[in-house]
Amino acid sequence: MLSMYPLEMGKSLTDIKLLKSGKVRDVYELSDNHLLIVTTDRVSAFDVVLPNEIPDKGKLLTEISIYWFNQMKDIIKNHVVATDARYYPEILDKYKDILAGRSMIVKRADPLPVECIVRGYLSGSGWKEYKEKGTVCGIGLPERLVESSRLNEAVFTPSTKAREGHDINITLSEMKEIVGDELAERLKEISLRIYERAREMAEKKGMIIADTKMEFGIYEGRLILIDELLTPDSSRFWSMKDYQPASRQDSFDKQIVRDYLLTLDWNKRYPAPLLPDEIVQKTEARYREIVKILTK
Repeated sequence: MLSMYPLEMGKSLTDIKLLKSGKVRDVYELSDNHLLIVTTDRVSAFDVVLPNEIPDKGKLLTEISIYWFNQMKDIIKNHVVATDARYYPEILDKYKDILAGRSMIVKRADPLPVECIVRGYLSGSGWKEYKEKGTVCGIGLPERLVESSRLNEAVFTPSTKAREGHDINITLSEMKEIVGDELAERLKEISLRIYERAREMAEKKGMIIADTKMEFGIYEGRLILIDELLTPDSSRFWSMKDYQPASRQDSFDKQIVRDYLLTLDWNKRYPAPLLPDEIVQKTEARYREIVKILTK
């Protein structure tokens, strides 16, 4: 079932078949082999799309994904075919203003039913599980770690893809039951290689990549990287100079939005409250800052 979210500021591609409308991205069918992905300015929190948009968020997410896809091409091919709306097929000519900077024509891969998560620091759901069991997704970790601890070795912690609500963390063994032993091991290896390279690059620019989520698909019988890559929506970015173990870190993402919403008497269900202009502006600035740091 398609969602009823607007594309961006009420605009839509009226004569292009819409295949899927998510919290942030709209996916259109161009041909049997190609899709058009449009990243909107929508923002969600607690799995609810908010009534406000964050100006240029879609363009910033697209810019940083393209940057990282290019950095990882020698590790694994990706789904990107074209990113400059000026040279898109003629059928998209009248939508160039909408698509500029926030869209990609991509290969129409078959997405794998799992998400590949790599954690280099102990945070989020990983920290919650560690406090209870001393593990992250069933992987045993050393004793006496604190929140935001850097792990000696990054860990691969896959999850299922939930159509609604939160994804569910699974073990590597459970992942093997879903996609098979050989493919699961390959996904683990590639995900760790991408993370390690990105972490090293980010640290040279003063940023920590605490964890990140990746998605893969099969195109013409080959494994490729799809969706987004190392964006503020799929990763936790922290400042190295402000990093303090044993506490929650200030993230370069929509944490500003979540923190504001937690101050309200809201049940985390639709409809969501309107964000004040100040929160929208702070969130936009946060996205712009991390994209500038990492891609320049």
